[in-house]
Amino acid sequence: MVESPATNAPEVSVSELSGALKRAIEDQFGFVRVRGEVSGWRGPHSSGHCYFSLKDASARIDAVIWKGVYGRMRVRPEEGLEVIATGKITTFPGKSAYQIIVESIEPAGVGALLAQLEARRKMLAAEGLFDAGRKQLIPYLPEIIGVVTSPTGAVIRDILHRIADRFPRPVLVWPVRVQGDTSAVEIANAINGFNALPEAGLIPRPSVIIVARGGGSLEDLWSFNEEIVVRAAANSMIPLISAVGHETDWTLVDHAADLRAPTPTGAAEMCVPVRSELINQINDLARRHAGAAGRYLERRKAELRAAARALPAGEELISLPRQRLDQAGERLAGRLSAGMRERQIRLGSAAQKLARHSPQAECARVQEKLRSLGLRLEGALRGRARLELQTNEARRERLFSLHRRLEPALRTANRRRAERLAGLDNLMNSLSYKKVLTRGYALVRDTAGKPLRQAAGIGAGARLQVEFADGALGVTVNGGSAAAGKPRPAGAEKKQGTLF
Repeated sequence: MVESPATNAPEVSVSELSGALKRAIEDQFGFVRVRGEVSGWRGPHSSGHCYFSLKDASARIDAVIWKGVYGRMRVRPEEGLEVIATGKITTFPGKSAYQIIVESIEPAGVGALLAQLEARRKMLAAEGLFDAGRKQLIPYLPEIIGVVTSPTGAVIRDILHRIADRFPRPVLVWPVRVQGDTSAVEIANAINGFNALPEAGLIPRPSVIIVARGGGSLEDLWSFNEEIVVRAAANSMIPLISAVGHETDWTLVDHAADLRAPTPTGAAEMCVPVRSELINQINDLARRHAGAAGRYLERRKAELRAAARALPAGEELISLPRQRLDQAGERLAGRLSAGMRERQIRLGSAAQKLARHSPQAECARVQEKLRSLGLRLEGALRGRARLELQTNEARRERLFSLHRRLEPALRTANRRRAERLAGLDNLMNSLSYKKVLTRGYALVRDTAGKPLRQAAGIGAGARLQVEFADGALGVTVNGGSAAAGKPRPAGAEKKQGTLF
């Protein structure tokens, strides 16, 4: 073994060294006044003591305010406040660190970081990035929730746990660093990346974005005050919720976001409702709806019963029309009988007139007139012969004149009578039932020669005569059909004066 070279320096323990350093520092620096910016202020600890730091552009020193001193202070520290602290420098052997025990604090003006933050806030506000009109509504129940935060911190676990408790929804995490030199660029790229996702792409596009980080000092949260992050949040087309730090922490991204949550857990609660509360609300609405529907139906039933009581009974409604129908039926039978009798009388009168003016009677009258005219003609001819024997020239001339007039008159009278005779013959033919038979009809008679108008009353085996336009047939009724006999010539039927 190689032995260490001998030395005259005495050996001391770690505790002895730490104590010597403590005494040297406390002797060298008694009470000092230190100017710096309060950083990491979280208020009194559970013990009542306050722990924070004082810093400037290039250095930092830990500071402690004991519980008794803090209660007597008129000016109390605030995050970012530039102060002048009066106290005693000492060491903390357990950490090999030095610190200042603050006895009093007086303000020294707004810190550099806060001044820079305020100037940036005014500039971005002047551009309208914080206007309320730019805010979007947060969806009531988003399909996908995007989270921009560190994947290893407690923040993401709190968000996932809170969403799972309230209403489980798919969560898409974009991992970023939330502190450090490149953290601002990563956060802005994450917000822009979520907005660049297509609606129906392989990676689903979130319905809402949560930008979250746990608590920290102003320097720790400074990435969320960077201009690139604020502009990305303001330009996001997806509704964005900021959840940076604790409730007392404010960053510029909180002003640009559509909604600010006091904590990351609060952001999860703002994203989704409580599923059990929704179920209870829906059940309550369903019960209220069922009750309202039942009450509405009961009210409508009562109105219907009231309307039914006001209406007359059905029998009463149809009794008067039924009575009028019965009376009309009785009058109809009488009117039908009267109408039939009236038409029978008119038909009989027409038949009598037709019989008086039948072609035979008219021909007989015309023949009688012709015979009378012939007799008169013969007499006239005889008179003419007598007149020819007369020697009186005047009578001869008159006879010749009458002769000349007689012949045209006879021809005219004969022509008129011939025309009238032809008209009567045409009328007789048009009124004859045989004219009807030529159109395809048939006349059915019984064995007595009586025309039959209905099939009712004709039994099976009955013999009938069916007359057509070109002859007649004898038929026998056999159920629904008739057996035909030999056709008879057209002249074999009995003479019938009228179809009726």
